[in-house]
Amino acid sequence: MKAFLKIIMIVTLSLTIVLIGGIFYLTHGLNKGKNIELDGIAPAQLKDGVYNGKYDAGRWSNHLKVIVKNQKISEINIEDDVTFVMPSVSDQLFIKVIEAQDTKVDTISGATITSKAYLKSIESAINN
Repeated sequence: MKAFLKIIMIVTLSLTIVLIGGIFYLTHGLNKGKNIELDGIAPAQLKDGVYNGKYDAGRWSNHLKVIVKNQKISEINIEDDVTFVMPSVSDQLFIKVIEAQDTKVDTISGATITSKAYLKSIESAINN
């Protein structure tokens, strides 16, 4: 009986540690993501070329390549994506940015922090 209780205690403790670690991982960078300030893109800054930008904050970290042709953002490619990839979010968001030629666009509902993380990477590429 004592051995059984020990096993139950070890399993319970292990599950608790895994749960706490998972919660920490899922929320690491959350506050930083909520408070992302977007500066926008100045059209005069758009010079033809390929630019790398990244945002680093836990599971929202990403690395993008922004292609500018004829002084307009023509393409945005993901080099290193966020942890929980949702292609529909990045596709919709990148279309908005290309149409607006700016990062001051509405975020994708249900993926606000992921959207802001991508937008910050785009700004990082263009503004640096």
